[in-house]
Amino acid sequence: MWYVSTRGMAPRVNFEGALFSGYAPDGGLYMPEELPLLDRETLHRWSTLSYPGLVKELCALFIGSELIPRDDLDGLIDRAFSRFRHREVVPLSRLKNGLNVLELWHGVTYAFKDLSLSCTAQFLQYFLHRREKHVTIVVGTSGDTGSAAIQSVQGAKNMDIIVLLPKGHCSKIQELQMTTVLTDNVHVFGVEGNSDELDEPIKAVFADVPFVRKHNLMSLNSINWCRVLVQMAHHFFAYFRCAASLDSHVLPPVEVVVPTGAGGNLAAGCIAQKMGLPIHLVVVVNCNDIIHRTVQQGDFSLSEAVKPTLASAMDIQVPYNMERIFWLLSDSNSQVTRTLMEQFERTQRLHLSKELHGKLSEAVTSESVSDKTITQTMGRCWAENRYLLCPHSAVAVSYHYQQTDRQRPSAPRCCLAPASAAKFPEAVLAAGLTPETPAEILALQHMETRCTPMRRGEDWTLMLRDTIEGLSQRWRDLATHAVA
Repeated sequence: MWYVSTRGMAPRVNFEGALFSGYAPDGGLYMPEELPLLDRETLHRWSTLSYPGLVKELCALFIGSELIPRDDLDGLIDRAFSRFRHREVVPLSRLKNGLNVLELWHGVTYAFKDLSLSCTAQFLQYFLHRREKHVTIVVGTSGDTGSAAIQSVQGAKNMDIIVLLPKGHCSKIQELQMTTVLTDNVHVFGVEGNSDELDEPIKAVFADVPFVRKHNLMSLNSINWCRVLVQMAHHFFAYFRCAASLDSHVLPPVEVVVPTGAGGNLAAGCIAQKMGLPIHLVVVVNCNDIIHRTVQQGDFSLSEAVKPTLASAMDIQVPYNMERIFWLLSDSNSQVTRTLMEQFERTQRLHLSKELHGKLSEAVTSESVSDKTITQTMGRCWAENRYLLCPHSAVAVSYHYQQTDRQRPSAPRCCLAPASAAKFPEAVLAAGLTPETPAEILALQHMETRCTPMRRGEDWTLMLRDTIEGLSQRWRDLATHAVA
């Protein structure tokens, strides 16, 4: 299995090459050169698998046994999910009036990113151990990615991680899950800006290809292919748990409702569709609605500013995984994708061609919801089911309520729930409900914290480069000392 850049100007790489990369050298994102098409028999066979079983099958397809033999792969994935609190790893809650909620948040940090990042970290350790290499991971976070990435690699001898968080723009619990980790290989910066602004110095650093190679830099944001690969399992598992029956001549459809910010889960769903999974995707966003406008009108353009919402992890204006979707829907045409993305980077606005917009709106339905709708949805779900939704999960469930209230017939529907309500007590209170906070989260408030400020007016790119150079020097000193 080979991987190519969506912009077509970088050499193709194998899975290991894609894993250790952030952006491709030409600024694009890695995608499989060819997608396997799954036949009926394969889907039937997969339909009885557990969530970890599906992750194993998907990873085996996209990694290749010459890189990670199947027995090793299965062991790595079992280790990745060993810290999850629920025996099924990803349980489905079947609630009243056809509401199915797929709980993706039973990992260490109570968010869906634990699923993909725990696997990614295991794969990284596997290759680093074989190559005797050190990497520095650079992550920008709008809330959940940072803590999940930290938990997946903290204490690792051959990895350092630098996390940039938007100070004051994520929930207090999200922030504490990052700043209370004091292990030597974890370095957290609090940026005086939003999540789009903190992505700028990261992109600037990764654009310097010689610097990236010299310091073995990589990213664990959903620009990393491995994140998207594992997230494909959400869609397969949702389908198999909610499909009416796989015995009919034509496989029945399932509607999967995806709340999203950067579009990683949406890209994963679009790939699953292309592989033959009969799902219809509904993407739901908060009032930062660039993806909704793109689906509805073909208008992929920035708004004047990011609007803070209760679903703060989705307060994103630049959903970089849309590049993967444009490439996929333009039949892997890297020239078209490169032209689109270079225009967007130059002008911050883009109107899709009629053909590409038509393919997108055929593959995906979209909706945008307000904070008022989020709190109403949280309140209604509690009243009807005694079930607490996080604000991001409520973004998805609001679509289900909208459709059932209009009494519109539909295929079975599954709403992806990306985080536990325990992480967002402020939103729970705003909905007039009582937070339920686990003891381990309450304990964070009494722990020592460590966070380096990145203030407005300072050169954030220079600060990031200096930190990276310092970590590389420390690793070289340690390696020299070990040899001596």
